[in-house]
Amino acid sequence: MSADETRHKLLEGALRSLVEQGIAKTSARSVAAAAGVNQGLIFYHFGSVDELLAAACRYGAEQRVSRHRERLRAVGSLAELLAFGREMHAEEREAGHVAVLGQLLAGAQTHQRLAPATAAGLDLWIEEIEQVLRRVLAGGPLDGLADPAGLARAVAASFIGMELYEGVDPAGAGAALDALEHLGGLLAALDELSPVAQKAVRYTLRRKGQKGRKA
Repeated sequence: MSADETRHKLLEGALRSLVEQGIAKTSARSVAAAAGVNQGLIFYHFGSVDELLAAACRYGAEQRVSRHRERLRAVGSLAELLAFGREMHAEEREAGHVAVLGQLLAGAQTHQRLAPATAAGLDLWIEEIEQVLRRVLAGGPLDGLADPAGLARAVAASFIGMELYEGVDPAGAGAALDALEHLGGLLAALDELSPVAQKAVRYTLRRKGQKGRKA
């Protein structure tokens, strides 16, 4: 088995251990068992379990973003983005990736090496979402009023929160996703307004924004 194959097995084993054992019980032994290799290879290739988990975090995010990238680049509206988010959420939950994210976020609170790796993994999603937002907002009533970079982080944070919330209140998480879809419908209705009406909406939103900043 080549070094690349061994690293791949260890990364996959680390992710599997996080799902099955949780961050608290993930160890060199549990990862090696999940990967089907000698645990000494963890230290040979990564130096420590924390370094392996950090690498697995980045690896897992890269795999998931790559899987969904083409679909994201085909999104043509905010409503489509929200619909995609709901479908992706269901798929990720079924595959166990929501559980991995929850474990990594929990572990990042006490494992210093996991925090930057988890943030970097989330940034991969945020970058893709920001590109979508820049594209779908361009020329619309919210163009220039909404900050795509900040909004991308808000969208990512919302879905992360709902993924974790679903573990304790599935019905509540479903209601939150429904509310987001309704919001997407309202935003879609704005896009269908006449140019004059869109200009009036932009003027009103700009005034509200200015008043908010002064307050």
